[in-house]
Amino acid sequence: MAINIDTVYKTVLLILNKEERGYVTPDEFNRISNQVQLEIFEQYCDDLNQQLRVPQSDTDYADRIANIDEKISIFKTFSGTTYNANVPSDIYFELKEAGKDLPIYRLGAVTYKDEVELQRLQRMEFYNIQKSPLTKSTESFPTYLLENNRLYVKPSTITSSIGVSYLRIPSEPRWGYSVGSVGQYIYDSNVYNVTSVNTGPNSLTNSVISSVTNYPIDGTYRGIVNDPLYPEWNSFGPGSGLDISITILNGVVSSVGVNAPGINYLPSGGQQITVDESVFGTPLASGPVEILLQASDFNGNSTYGSTQIELDVSEQTNFILRTLFYFGVVIKDPQIVQVAASQVQRDEINEKS
Repeated sequence: MAINIDTVYKTVLLILNKEERGYVTPDEFNRISNQVQLEIFEQYCDDLNQQLRVPQSDTDYADRIANIDEKISIFKTFSGTTYNANVPSDIYFELKEAGKDLPIYRLGAVTYKDEVELQRLQRMEFYNIQKSPLTKSTESFPTYLLENNRLYVKPSTITSSIGVSYLRIPSEPRWGYSVGSVGQYIYDSNVYNVTSVNTGPNSLTNSVISSVTNYPIDGTYRGIVNDPLYPEWNSFGPGSGLDISITILNGVVSSVGVNAPGINYLPSGGQQITVDESVFGTPLASGPVEILLQASDFNGNSTYGSTQIELDVSEQTNFILRTLFYFGVVIKDPQIVQVAASQVQRDEINEKS
């Protein structure tokens, strides 16, 4: 289970505010959180290597190797690769799938047809072993060379079915928020996605382009765009799950809010949503409500949407202490730095001894 980023942020603020050490903005918190997450993540492999060299307890929950591997397992994944043979003299497999670069942090096993593991070689070995029939690579004992983020595979008869296991790069933590009426930061618990629309009671009010003034019945009307159950709520483009509320006051649209952000809308803007006038009662108004999505209406161009800290929940205390360490540097308070650093050091010694 991931660490809740809202819990961490509020805990850090509570400690800093209680000690009157200063204040940290969400943007500062997000940048430092990403640094802390990468630090802890990078340390896993070193810790695992160290624990493999010392005796272990096989008692449930006390096996340190198993515990570290459990933390790493969150990031273990497997993907295919893309064969590139455009240049006959330079044939290789790209670390890509469906046209996108794989988010590889560390490469693990490379396999052929999910059955045979390829042996990784350095350049000199890779070419020299091909000179002898006894050592030459075969489909039963294939080899590969990793250079420039590409896999050069032997024998050359292998042109497909190469898969890679790897540790993926952790997603950057993000404490998403909106700004309240008095300037306060309000946490947005919706999952961050560049194709999701910002939530809030007035998030799409400024994107209304229709100017109808005779909607018959005041009130709030709610529907889901492109949902078969709401045939009058349509968009000219992709996307699903966008739940919006339209408030009519004195015959005109007073606000348009988003209850659920949806996904796969066009983040560059220009996608239009049209709500038929029949939704608002009879007699019919002179036209529908038309909403033209802007680039600023999406998570990717705003502060909305959150991404949780992907580390195992057991790392929450460690994460908070390391975050406080960096905030002590930002706020220029050496006492915070010393207290946080000494506590982290004690915890590390206890874990490794």
